[in-house]
Amino acid sequence: MPNNDCWAFFYFCNLKIWLKKLWQNFYFNSPYFCQMANIIKDQQDILDKLSIKKLNEMQQEAEIAINSNNNIVLLSPTGTGKTLAFLLPIIKELDADCAEVQSLIIVPSRELAIQIEQVTREMGTGFKANAVYGGRPFSKDKIELNHLPAILIGTPGRIADHLRRGTFSTQNIKTLVLDEFDKSLEIGFEEEMKEIILALPKVNKRILTSATQSLKIPKFVGLTNPTTINYLKVEGEEAPLLKIKTVISPTKDKLETLVKTLCHIENEPAIVFCNFRDTIEMVSDFLNDHKIEHGCFYGGMEQKDREKTLIKFRNGTHQVIVATDLAARGLDIPEIKYIVHYQLPLKLDEFTHRNGRTARMNAKGTAYVIQWEKEKRSEFTPDAEIEILKNKPTPKSSKWETLYISGGRKDKISKGDIAGLFLKQAKLSNDELGIIELKQDCAFVAVPALKANELIKILNNSKLKNKKVRIAIE
Repeated sequence: MPNNDCWAFFYFCNLKIWLKKLWQNFYFNSPYFCQMANIIKDQQDILDKLSIKKLNEMQQEAEIAINSNNNIVLLSPTGTGKTLAFLLPIIKELDADCAEVQSLIIVPSRELAIQIEQVTREMGTGFKANAVYGGRPFSKDKIELNHLPAILIGTPGRIADHLRRGTFSTQNIKTLVLDEFDKSLEIGFEEEMKEIILALPKVNKRILTSATQSLKIPKFVGLTNPTTINYLKVEGEEAPLLKIKTVISPTKDKLETLVKTLCHIENEPAIVFCNFRDTIEMVSDFLNDHKIEHGCFYGGMEQKDREKTLIKFRNGTHQVIVATDLAARGLDIPEIKYIVHYQLPLKLDEFTHRNGRTARMNAKGTAYVIQWEKEKRSEFTPDAEIEILKNKPTPKSSKWETLYISGGRKDKISKGDIAGLFLKQAKLSNDELGIIELKQDCAFVAVPALKANELIKILNNSKLKNKKVRIAIE
């Protein structure tokens, strides 16, 4: 017979096993665990829909901080994924049973509002999101807001206008995001932002984002003891993978040198930055004369034309955009290798933001500064090496063309419907079907330029979801 000590040890081991099983049974079947498991599963589903394998370091830190703090300042360069960083924790807090606006996201530009709306929809969470902004009829907003979204995104002027008209209640808005906050102040939206924040009595979480280090937060924001997440580099220090080079122009207008620079970088995507609309128009005319395809992007353009420029750049129809600093941040455009400063901005911050369009997320990039030979070297580029341009031919025309389709989300048309039309009815192969962008009332699809006219003949007036759609070259 075993002695008493052996029996005691035997019973103790079995008691540990029994208690462990009891705890596991309780914990893994508890509502808390089930809820957490669903959140994890749902988040992975979201990332899969966005074709993202995992969150980057900044996004992971931001998610933890936003979940556990009520006042957050998120500082990170353009293009590092700040939108997803704040959307994921916001969506976790939304109440599916609430039919009112619960989160308000204020942005400085129409393009950023549209971008955040698009990302939110692509996440496929089931929560409605809408963007409102100046430059389009107010009646369009009213139609979309007949059924209120859980997340409302907008520019300060348009959001303030809706609040004055009482379009939606603020009683259920618990989360406020001020995205690219410094930019909204810089372009003169301080009074509208004050008005909006004063009209939000129930906000208990404030999230401010910026790509600028020297962020000054006014008292009216109501931010107390914020948790700061800072992924910006030290001021004045360029990204380690960014090269800044000077291109010397023998002429003061620098136009011939600009053309040579674009030929030098061949068919790689690039943004040419100018300071003024008049300069852009002059540069654009010169590029047209030299058969260099491009798009233009500046504040005075119609909103729909600005959107089309970005669509054509994203899908490869245009490899070059000529733009003002409006394109320096907050836009949904792909990683590019080259920035060309036809004119330098007045402030170092804007120079940094322009360059932030390249050399992102461990990729290499080059910024060219075109300088007249009699100009004094800029203080922004004191040590930039001089690039000797190679004589190369004019870049080839793009292999892609953009087609317009006169039907969109409001017609229940999906990207799958459009892909089916081009792959099955027009017999395109998978590699001949480019990027599809679906809007509320229309869509755009990139197709081989050589087949564009043929595709229009085959597909124009086809039916998509019982709607006869018009198809044309954009």
